[in-house]
Amino acid sequence: MTELSKTYDPKAVERRIYEWWEKSGYFKPENQRYLDPNEPQFVITIPPPNVTGTLHMGHALTSAIEDLMTRYHRMKGARTLWVPGTDHAGIATQAVVEKKLEQAGRRRRDMTRDEFLAEVWAWKEHSQRTINSQQRAMGISVDWDREAFTLDEARSLAVRTAFKHLYDKGLIYRDTRMVNWDPVQLTGLSDLEVETEEEGEPGFLYYVRYPLQTNRWEGPQHPWGSGRWAEGATEWITVATTRPETILGDTAVMVNPEDDRYTHRVACRAILPAIGREIPIISDQAVDMTFGTGAVKVTPAHDFVDYEVGKRHHLPFVEVMDEMARMNANAGPYAGLDRFECRKRLVADLEKEGLLVKTEPYMVKLGRGQRSGAVVEPRISLQWWCDMKAMAQMAADAVRSGRIKIVPERFEKTWFQWLDNIRDWCISRQLWWGHQIPVWYVENAEALRQAQGGALRADLPTQYCALTEADAYRAAIADWGPDVRLRQDEDVLDTWFSSGLWPFSTLGWPNDTEDMRRYYPTTMLETGYDILFFWVARMVMLGLELTGDVPFTTVYLHGLIRTADGKKMSKSRPDKIIDPLELIDTYGADALRFFLVTAGAPGNDIKMDARKVDGKWRSDRIEGARNFANKLWNAARFVLGKLESEAHEPGDGMRDPRSLPDRWITARLNKTIRDVRRLMDDYEYGEAGRLIYDFIWSDFCDWYLEFSKIKPNPAVLVGTLDAALRLLHPFMPFVTEELWQKLKEQAAHRYPLASFDYPALMLAPYPRPDEAATSDDADMAGMALVQSAIHAIRNARAEYNVEQQRRIPALIAAGAHVAYFEEMRQSIQMLARVNDELVIAEQVSAPDQAVTLALGSATVYLPLAGLMDLEAERRRLSDELAELEAQIAKSEGLLASDFSRRAPPAVVERERAKLADLQARRDQVRGRLAQWS
Repeated sequence: MTELSKTYDPKAVERRIYEWWEKSGYFKPENQRYLDPNEPQFVITIPPPNVTGTLHMGHALTSAIEDLMTRYHRMKGARTLWVPGTDHAGIATQAVVEKKLEQAGRRRRDMTRDEFLAEVWAWKEHSQRTINSQQRAMGISVDWDREAFTLDEARSLAVRTAFKHLYDKGLIYRDTRMVNWDPVQLTGLSDLEVETEEEGEPGFLYYVRYPLQTNRWEGPQHPWGSGRWAEGATEWITVATTRPETILGDTAVMVNPEDDRYTHRVACRAILPAIGREIPIISDQAVDMTFGTGAVKVTPAHDFVDYEVGKRHHLPFVEVMDEMARMNANAGPYAGLDRFECRKRLVADLEKEGLLVKTEPYMVKLGRGQRSGAVVEPRISLQWWCDMKAMAQMAADAVRSGRIKIVPERFEKTWFQWLDNIRDWCISRQLWWGHQIPVWYVENAEALRQAQGGALRADLPTQYCALTEADAYRAAIADWGPDVRLRQDEDVLDTWFSSGLWPFSTLGWPNDTEDMRRYYPTTMLETGYDILFFWVARMVMLGLELTGDVPFTTVYLHGLIRTADGKKMSKSRPDKIIDPLELIDTYGADALRFFLVTAGAPGNDIKMDARKVDGKWRSDRIEGARNFANKLWNAARFVLGKLESEAHEPGDGMRDPRSLPDRWITARLNKTIRDVRRLMDDYEYGEAGRLIYDFIWSDFCDWYLEFSKIKPNPAVLVGTLDAALRLLHPFMPFVTEELWQKLKEQAAHRYPLASFDYPALMLAPYPRPDEAATSDDADMAGMALVQSAIHAIRNARAEYNVEQQRRIPALIAAGAHVAYFEEMRQSIQMLARVNDELVIAEQVSAPDQAVTLALGSATVYLPLAGLMDLEAERRRLSDELAELEAQIAKSEGLLASDFSRRAPPAVVERERAKLADLQARRDQVRGRLAQWS
């Protein structure tokens, strides 16, 4: 047998173990060895990472949680499939590649579409290799043979099929509407792709007065910029705006019809500064009378609210900016300027002309493109849209009816709020990287009509939606004849359109595949709560519409990874971005995984305590998880060492443990298994991990292994370690697999546990509680009292600075627990460093000048004369008495309240037992104080 090294080195284990798992095909559902017919299958698709570079801590959290889920269900005996893949991430990836090209002195606008796409595909291959390497380092047990990419051939077919289905139903249509426009990416954005700081960004509120047209003043007689433009004007209306550059596109001033300040101004005409255009003063309930002056400017072509107002009041739509947010010819003297330079100059000119009343600091709710960071401009644009109302209703009903469960449940409220108020989805993007919209336009319709001399019908379609260009041509030729020429729409689809098909496109839809028949609907969708609407809702809507069924039955939402100060990790703070591989290199993947899974609860954010030390990230909490792996490693070394050195008859695993420690650890293990399975099934993975940690670190390592140094029971050692490794495996797969293989190699021939029949720990059954086993309450109470005595003696030794190696005398008045203390005599002597004169009896006479340790059902006396400060001991006992009196008063108050009537009887009884124990300890302490007075 290969001996274990003295310390655990993740670098020597993790890559080797993962390559063995993958090469052996253990991640594939077809190769599972343990299947429980009572367990429903478990199917999950990975949230596909964007091929924009490398993974971040959010991806590491996703990997840790989803691999835990997958390994747990696989070990429970469920047929388990986890599908991997990556997302082409249209706008995000195009932005990365454009930036990379610019750094090399190249620009996309100087390239053909095919040339640029070749660059993006090359980047995709590089990024995907990096991502896959990172995911393997995290230990994810996905079926790599089923890996998908949102822009591969199979997914492209799914996208075109979905688009055509929705198009044919009339749910996808093309229309000119106002959209969020990114002037850097030069594309429309959905509302969800626009980020706004909750508190706003520092800006200004500009108060500008517009002269009114009157009998005495019909308009400016002097040029703009002369300082005399409004000379002669006698009446004004003042508006407030945060975007003065859009004044140039105003086509009305608007007031609330209930605002008495302005009712006499309605139907008057104002003269637009700089431009000189006459604009009406109108009334509309959309005006907030408390904002600014109560009068607002209306720019229908550059504001979402004004756009609707413009349609209601039939106002002109005057665009004053181009696609790059530069002022166009309609901006008059400011044409050609960038929007912010225009703002600066226009404000200066307004002041010069006496039209700027005042400027106030103001927190402006600026929308910024999620990928570019540019301030988004509302812009009227011809786009493709998807009508979401009916699909949203189906998605809301799926949650209301219980067909889909959201964990944690509190997110259901936001789910309904969003779906019940959904708007049509702008699905087109003016990009090159992505799924090109499968619509073709007839380019030569007029020429064909002229050539046919009127033989063609007037109502022939001029656009065709088809799965392929060949299909489009077949349909067009049937209508227009063989000379028809088609041009495909140049726009691409929003990335989330293809991502919305992910749960079923990865299984082969729209084809009737074996995977689709067997594994759809999937079981679980696990992701961050921040993309509940970006992605999750769209998958549900599209899944119901296209497959007739929900795409998954449970949605588990994890929180965000935040910095130590609670801030969101973002690319705008590169000094706070942590590479998971750097932490894996320092602490190992198991340590990182264990920290991530146990650091929070479903839907709650996680604060990273990471800091840079000598240029590398360090984390005390991840270091603690690494120490846990080392603790487990050393425990396994101890067990294997005992097996090597002790000659015993072949055992029968966990059956018939003889000693109190054996009975105790068996009962503790059984309870831990029961509680862990309950918590795992309730999605409380963090709490389950903490229970396993406490069992292994405290019960097994700190207590049972110490007891075993006196009289080991190899059968119980092997059985407990085997079960502990299986319990922990979904959390820390590498170290547990390595140790389990070593345990199996050395112990299987003498202790033939059922789990040893499996070739790998990851394929072995997850531990089940022995429902037939009964733990003796007296045994548990007796062991707890012995442990309390050892703890108390150790603490007293430390408090009185007794030398570590010095053995001390002790007397224990054990009452009804004498037999337990006698059985554990050697353990007490060894673990508490008590000498051979240890006295154990039902009652003992308290010696003079001894430290008294009141344990309720037992009392320990430590005659430390010459080794202690008597006055300090009196103070300690007085402090202990005060604390006991406070606890007794609290318990008595609770029992005297409504608690006794309203709480379950078992809970009340526990409180009474607690009070009795406190009172017994108080009486013991009082007695010792009286003795020392």
